[in-house]
Amino acid sequence: MESLGALSVFVQVTETRSFALAASRLGISPSAVGKAIARLEAQLGARLFHRSTRSIALTAEGGLLLDRARRILAEVEALTGELSASHAAPRGLLRVSFPLVGMLLMPTLSAFMRAYPDVELDLDFTDRVVDVIEEGFDAVVRTGDVSDSRLMTRVLGAFEHRVVGTRDYFDRMGWPQTPEDLQGHACLQHRYPSTGKLERWPLYRDAVFVGHDLPAAVTASTLEPLIYLAEQGQGVTCVPLFSVRSQLKTGALVPVLEPFLRSMGTFRVVWPTNRQLAPKVRAFVDFLAAELVVSGG
Repeated sequence: MESLGALSVFVQVTETRSFALAASRLGISPSAVGKAIARLEAQLGARLFHRSTRSIALTAEGGLLLDRARRILAEVEALTGELSASHAAPRGLLRVSFPLVGMLLMPTLSAFMRAYPDVELDLDFTDRVVDVIEEGFDAVVRTGDVSDSRLMTRVLGAFEHRVVGTRDYFDRMGWPQTPEDLQGHACLQHRYPSTGKLERWPLYRDAVFVGHDLPAAVTASTLEPLIYLAEQGQGVTCVPLFSVRSQLKTGALVPVLEPFLRSMGTFRVVWPTNRQLAPKVRAFVDFLAAELVVSGG
């Protein structure tokens, strides 16, 4: 810290071309300025100023030091600002993009709003690939891997899938014992809006995928209507476990074919690497990582 103080004195002397004016700016005596410069020259083993009774001027060594000193002091100032910001209260507008399945995380977002009432949420729900930086998002929650080197990433949690329906439906249509039994059922399927393709049901037998060519009684671009129709006894659907945990707990829906399910998805939050992690973003990332328990029963 003493060296940083001496560098600050050196920069002030360079900018004012006067020990007296530098002392006035820094609130110290001219003799203290002179001693600081003398110590710095002794430490570096180089003369930094040409001095005369009327003026001072940088030496070649002083000119070399000046550029470095300014960068060092700027870095220290930026670091100090970041550390101060990390302790500031989270507040302001927070723009976050979620996949469409993220609408099922509203209880978690509601808890965040209660915990941080000074943060105003601007939520975007879409399955298209958004450009975090170009579109000005503070953070983006996505499933799967992230390969963009411009982004920082943090895993929020993993999630499993369940094939579910009502007891009444299975009593009427038969309880499937193998994936092949689904051929005689009303399968309620999720269609990716970005590609138009149906999401595969992750059914496997001895590590071999067997979820091919399932019938599609209904397709939908979001999960909510599929879950609703399943609750009404209209068919069987395959959805993330966290999205039907409460229905499974109450018995409104029941799982089937669990030994054949091998799926494990991942929620991640990403944010730009070239932006200071503002308190509102840090609070959001830490809250979701702590609260978003999406795996398990």
